Amino acid sequence: MNGTRNEFLGMVRKPIKFNFYMLTHLPAAFFSGVRVREIDMDKASVSVPFKWFSKNPFRSTYFACLAMAAEMSTGLLAMLHTYKHRPPVSMLVIRLEAEYHKKATGLTTFTSRDGDGMKHAIEEAVATHDPVIFQARSIGTNEKGEVVAEFLIIWSFRVKA
Repeated sequence: MNGTRNEFLGMVRKPIKFNFYMLTHLPAAFFSGVRVREIDMDKASVSVPFKWFSKNPFRSTYFACLAMAAEMSTGLLAMLHTYKHRPPVSMLVIRLEAEYHKKATGLTTFTSRDGDGMKHAIEEAVATHDPVIFQARSIGTNEKGEVVAEFLIIWSFRVKA
């Protein structure tokens, strides 16, 4: 299983390859400037800039762009642990909760440290053949390290029929 995880990490860590994937499969994230900053087995960091394509009328980053980056920080970890999994495991966001603390007026980086918990949730779904719900947290900070927003992304994992 580590070979497939390393294969996935290799793809995500190649900016040209992953940016092409985003352009073709997640164009809103690509054009908003959402980019992977760091990923390993337990943690993923994804940033979104304040720029013309991601702005709102209040001179800050549009909340949906912040949500895309937060979701991607957890989604990359979910994809990492389900990539080429046998048996195949499906993943689906079933709920999202957000709390905003400051205006996002620059680069906002969302970090999730829930890779290990997701791995265990996926293993439980495989073992029981029942859907397993997992709450992943992503915290967005600005360049000064101040918390801009916190997201809870609630995932459902289940073995595909």
